[in-house]
Amino acid sequence: MKVERANGEEVMNSNQHPLTFNLNLVLCIVCLLPSSTWAEDALRDTIDREVKAAWAKEELSAPERSTDTVFLRRVYLDLVGMIPTYEEATAFLADKDQQKREKLVDRLLADPRYARNQAQVWDVSLLGRNPKGIRSTNRDAFRKWLAVHFEQNVAYDRIVHKLLKAEEDNSKLFYVAYRNSDDLTTRTMRFFLGTQLQCAKCHDHPYESWTQQDYYGMAGFFVRTYIVETDGANEHIKKFYVGEKSTGEVNFKITPKDAQPGTKDEPVKPRFLGGDELEEPELPKDFKEPKVEPKKAPPKPQFSRREKVVEWITARENPYLARAAVNRIWGQFMGRGFVHPVDDFNSGNSPNHPELLKTIESGFVAHQFDLKWLIREIVNSEAYQAADVGPVKSALPRYYERARIRPLSVEELTESLHIATGLGVESALNSRLSRDMVKYLGEPIDGQGKFQGSLTEHLFIHNGDVFRGLCHPRNGNLAEALLKSEDDWNAKVERMFVSVLSRTPNSEERERFVKYLDVDPKDTKLASQRMEEAMWVLVACSEFRFNR
Repeated sequence: MKVERANGEEVMNSNQHPLTFNLNLVLCIVCLLPSSTWAEDALRDTIDREVKAAWAKEELSAPERSTDTVFLRRVYLDLVGMIPTYEEATAFLADKDQQKREKLVDRLLADPRYARNQAQVWDVSLLGRNPKGIRSTNRDAFRKWLAVHFEQNVAYDRIVHKLLKAEEDNSKLFYVAYRNSDDLTTRTMRFFLGTQLQCAKCHDHPYESWTQQDYYGMAGFFVRTYIVETDGANEHIKKFYVGEKSTGEVNFKITPKDAQPGTKDEPVKPRFLGGDELEEPELPKDFKEPKVEPKKAPPKPQFSRREKVVEWITARENPYLARAAVNRIWGQFMGRGFVHPVDDFNSGNSPNHPELLKTIESGFVAHQFDLKWLIREIVNSEAYQAADVGPVKSALPRYYERARIRPLSVEELTESLHIATGLGVESALNSRLSRDMVKYLGEPIDGQGKFQGSLTEHLFIHNGDVFRGLCHPRNGNLAEALLKSEDDWNAKVERMFVSVLSRTPNSEERERFVKYLDVDPKDTKLASQRMEEAMWVLVACSEFRFNR
């Protein structure tokens, strides 16, 4: 059997399977298509190409690749919020697989600690360290709510939508922390849209196109929002309702130079930033605002302004959402955003890599706002994995010509202490921050690359009993395990360093520690004291305090 075209040319004969014919046809078509149609560079390759081009343009020296030990500690802290365990560290460092870094990133993104850490980052960024009127138990519930979404890799725009709609239990603390339209407008614009509009509250922005009408137009979406507190099923957790009235306006305050005798403030209609006014139906002429009953679910509004602004914020075509998200996430892992600070896009604060920002933003939208995809590509890039040493002096190099060195947050430090001293991952996950840790170490990072250790922090770490107490041999911790171990002191010292600093000791460190610790085992008091001292030296050193 032959199949022929009209011109008599043979296409398929009797011994050629139709599937083979179809496959060949597909391959021919694919080969004729431009490569961008069927294959695209991984984002990590684009990142490296653009960053290296900037180094060349700015005549900057390219950094070396970070060592395995530096990368290991960095990626654990950034992805799961704590240092690796001894077992995790030794397994990675002994692995000869050329793809071990990429495989480690995949494992950590699938680890429940990733979701928990990302929830912690969002919680502090959204609410600050000590928001008023919020119980720690409610905060724990809010973090768990966030963590579920990060664990399931819910799309970024959906998380934002659910958080701002605030209909689910434990999702409502953003509105509880910021209870007036001014605070809600400012925080929403800064965190979710990367725009600082608050300068236009009292006067038209002196350097931007934003006017008071823009500010009050956005505030109009939140002016009717209010909170109702009630008793939850759990007496330790307050329950909140986020209500919205059907009436209430923002009045625009005319500046004194424009004021005329007898002039009154006029209500400003809600208006989407850079867009149109909100169209809303008129209320019935006989409408009366229903009474809000204490501790009960509030009545629903006739028309929800907040619902409309949430839909606008999370719409795929919104010009601010994806850009702000990409910039904030890039800043989280690279130390500084393309625009720095991350929440201040303006005409005088141009991105350091404008084309790369656009490329990542487009990719983020094309990948359905997939957070894990974005984070995976960033931390697999050579730019992220660069060494943290070099001639540049800036804490946050503008062109990423050196990896950042940063202090650990109070949560990272607390949990890493549990890991380093051998109390285990579960102990770290279930631990609660002591009041002293929050008091003395609560604000080590300001997002600007500035860090100055205080005298109180120094005294707390080096003279307090928290750090040292964890180093005292007891309850099966690392210090006790090492004293009971039959390994030689070289092996014990190596385990100490890998457990605390995620690296092996150099020859001088090894020699000095072995000499100090190798005492008569019969003198248990001296042996215990020296073990405590040695462990304390490591956990109290600046190397442990930072991410390298």
